[in-house]
Amino acid sequence: MNPLPENMESTLTGSQSSHASLRDVHSINPTQLMARIESYEGREKKGISDVRRTFCLFVTFDLLFVTLLWIIELNVNGGIENTLEKEVVQYDYYSSYFDIFLLAVFRFKVLILAYAVCRLRHWWAVALTTAVTSAFLLAKVILSKLFSQGAFGYVLPIISFILAWIETWFLDFKVLPQEAEEENRFLLVQDASERAALIPAGLSDGQFYSPPESEAGSEEEAEEKQDSEKAPLDL
Repeated sequence: MNPLPENMESTLTGSQSSHASLRDVHSINPTQLMARIESYEGREKKGISDVRRTFCLFVTFDLLFVTLLWIIELNVNGGIENTLEKEVVQYDYYSSYFDIFLLAVFRFKVLILAYAVCRLRHWWAVALTTAVTSAFLLAKVILSKLFSQGAFGYVLPIISFILAWIETWFLDFKVLPQEAEEENRFLLVQDASERAALIPAGLSDGQFYSPPESEAGSEEEAEEKQDSEKAPLDL
């Protein structure tokens, strides 16, 4: 037998896949479809996804953690009031930690505004904050005299650098892909529900019921039995 042409094979394959997809859509329970759609719509009404909320909490943790370290540094180096006046009022780029605290405030404001208030779905905001943080900290570590002021000269720049890059990783590899996956899943479920509503109700199994086949020779036995019953009457 000659093989089918490629066009005919592709046509048959496409028709089989379309029939299979229609069967799959019709096999889905409409109640389950509506429940899924309502769950996705409930998430949309929340305004912010769970993974994005976790990201915003981590951004808040970044600010609070850097603030805590800075307050500890103020208290260690001669009291909060005296050191605060020295680092804020008499600010010196080469010896003050106040700019690292302002850098954490900058990251917090930009990221919360972009991803919590404006609900941005792009990485440019976190890329901006991470680039500014990395450039500033590298310049400060190279030019300043922080390393001569004790352990906080190492801790604050390193912690700020690590937190900024964790925020970038978390948004780019967790928040945005997961939200895109949930949106695609919602669109697929919604499309399946629309197609299921357009397809008529499937035929029941009873409509394809066929009676059991009669055994071979059953008709001949019935005829012989009728002839044997008629024979005494003829006599």
